[in-house]
Amino acid sequence: MKNRGFIARLGYALAGLQAAWQQERSFRTQSGCAVAALVLLLLLRPAPLWWALTGIMVTLVLAAELINTALEQLADHLHPEQHPNIKLVKDCAAAAVLLLSLGALWLAVIMVIDYVQP
Repeated sequence: MKNRGFIARLGYALAGLQAAWQQERSFRTQSGCAVAALVLLLLLRPAPLWWALTGIMVTLVLAAELINTALEQLADHLHPEQHPNIKLVKDCAAAAVLLLSLGALWLAVIMVIDYVQP
């Protein structure tokens, strides 16, 4: 699979997005939050900086969710039995998604406060 052309690599990435969408409720939930963020941006029409920051946060959260999914799938495949170290790996990956999600929520709150203030 190494050294494939751009189109092939793009196909693999799109297949990963499709699999995450179909199999992971968390990814669908985070995607719904991304759509809600876009709607909020369209309604508030904030400065371009807020659009950029929101885009970065949405991308980070979705990317972290994909990495979390990949780690969980790999860990479950390599070690299907329950093991404390595997649990720690999965919990830490989920915690990374949680922290980024909280950061995205914080950004949304600050953006709304900035919009409401005269």
